[in-house]
Amino acid sequence: MRTYPESFRPLLCHQPPPLIANSMDQLFEIRLSVAGSNKRMAEERVVPFWRDYLLDIEEEAGASKLSGVLAFATGASIVPPIGFSPRPTIDFLHHQSVSPGRCLPMANTCINCLKLPLCDTYTEFKDSMDYALENTQGFGRE
Repeated sequence: MRTYPESFRPLLCHQPPPLIANSMDQLFEIRLSVAGSNKRMAEERVVPFWRDYLLDIEEEAGASKLSGVLAFATGASIVPPIGFSPRPTIDFLHHQSVSPGRCLPMANTCINCLKLPLCDTYTEFKDSMDYALENTQGFGRE
């Protein structure tokens, strides 16, 4: 072990896999309203925005911004070795607006829940997510 410490590192130390858009999407359970309801239709319009957003930030900034999204939703910037308990979820904000035409995502890190705004366009969704992530303190970490 002393001669070849790097050979033993994967056996003795947890090395989380790098965050990618696909793994982030699979990490979150999306909780939709009842099928056929007006709420469900609005939610189904936003789910592709969420997935496109993950792909966009992966292309723009890589794992660093994806870890910011994870930290915003769960308080952890990496996936813990034993996973999350409870599993991270996505809910939707049906009646939330800070100002007319401006909805922001919310998170509850105690229950690992990210609440997405119901935006009409991807640009509006992306701007809302970017604004929230860039203006969050992040538990005192930089």
